[in-house]
Amino acid sequence: MTEIHKRYRLTSTEEPTDEMLHALMEDVAQAARESSAKAEAEKKRRLQAVAKEIEEWKSTAGL
Repeated sequence: MTEIHKRYRLTSTEEPTDEMLHALMEDVAQAARESSAKAEAEKKRRLQAVAKEIEEWKSTAGL
């Protein structure tokens, strides 16, 4: 949690400053980039696991 989150909550009754909004949106964008990178890494790992299983199946099936 960044300093901006400690000072402002979206449920706050006060309006955020442009600086606060910019910082909040940057945090959201960073979290989205990290989430996308993790999802892509997991997809790659799973596809490699499936490819390995297929190769093992082919070798045991004599194909």
